[in-house]
Amino acid sequence: MACRHRAPVPSECCPVALTPVQTQYRIGAQPPRPAASARRPLMARRPTLVVDPFLIIGSIVAAVIGVVMVYTATRGPLLLAGTSPTYYLKRQAIFVVLGIVVMGVVGLFDYRKLEALGMAIYALSLFALLAVMVPHVGTHSPLGSARWFNLGPIQIQPSEFAVLGLIVAVATYCSRRPEGLTWRDVVKILVLGGVPIGLVMLQPDLGTGIVMSVVLLVMLVVAGLPTRVMVMLLIGAVGVVALVLGGGLLHHYQVLRITSFLHQSTAHPTGTLAGAIYNLQQAKDAIGAGGLFGTGIGHGAATNLGYVPEQQTDFIFTAVGEQLGFVGAVGVVGLLFFLAWRVLRIGQIARDDFGRLICAGVFAFIAFSTFQNAGMTVGIMPITGIPLPFISYGGTAVIAFFTAIGLGLSVYARRGG
Repeated sequence: MACRHRAPVPSECCPVALTPVQTQYRIGAQPPRPAASARRPLMARRPTLVVDPFLIIGSIVAAVIGVVMVYTATRGPLLLAGTSPTYYLKRQAIFVVLGIVVMGVVGLFDYRKLEALGMAIYALSLFALLAVMVPHVGTHSPLGSARWFNLGPIQIQPSEFAVLGLIVAVATYCSRRPEGLTWRDVVKILVLGGVPIGLVMLQPDLGTGIVMSVVLLVMLVVAGLPTRVMVMLLIGAVGVVALVLGGGLLHHYQVLRITSFLHQSTAHPTGTLAGAIYNLQQAKDAIGAGGLFGTGIGHGAATNLGYVPEQQTDFIFTAVGEQLGFVGAVGVVGLLFFLAWRVLRIGQIARDDFGRLICAGVFAFIAFSTFQNAGMTVGIMPITGIPLPFISYGGTAVIAFFTAIGLGLSVYARRGG
């Protein structure tokens, strides 16, 4: 009897031999590769390197604003001291140029190669954090802090680069656990982050230590840490902060400076607390004097006369608020948060977990630094030595933030390759 099957289905009445390709598919093997002439050219399969103009232009604009603010915050006091009013201006401009070059180099570098170098970068950052505390190697202030290396006229603060080292190390570890993080992995990551954070705290540099802690927590969230575990970590972090503040790990003047925002209504403060509250009040007065549209570039009394302490570094936002007013200050903060959001968006479209985790760390680095620095000048956050990204004076901070942007550019350029 003839087979009535419409299609060649194998059966006892109508056996059909499978072709070699069909047989290979049936047993799960891959089909034969096409001939060389049928393959796509190699160049056609390479990713097209593109750049994110928003990141590049935004970071440069922020840095230029920073150069102007640093100049206006330092020229008055320098004139009173008989020093060239362009001293800080020239140095900050050089730092910005170097930062732009570093951003370009990092953006052209394939970030995926950093995974093989992640632990080496981490080890190098630990070595720098240890070396800075060695007498006659690192620079020690009269108050006992050890945070810088002096290389001629340039000071390098390794803790800023340690943030980037932590980002790369945690991204490397988590990206190698695609099945998820176990409790053992969480403990290892906490140790991985706790060592550099502890070394930074010993300098002592509580501000950078807080930034690194926030970066670590954000990256763990992106890595898929369960909510219950994150809650436990947050409770533990609160306990660590309480231990640091009340356990004698910091100098008394540092504790008073950090907690001064909680005592702003004290009627008659004395000693170190009085000085901390005075500094905070001067910062708030300078910002309040700017009103809605500001006093204009170079026309702020508090800025010109140097009323605000450390205005070119920790309190640079007061120069922004006084001279550019509420509108200008919101614009600057908005620009910095836009850069952070842009990096976060790049992380969402990254081609792999490693790039996604790097972008998450960079986002936390820029966003929290902005919030903390602006918040402490208006009295809603503790006073810590955290620079305002791209705006505060300091070569290490400027280059570190440009490097962070370069990492985001590298991930963006290879998002589809």
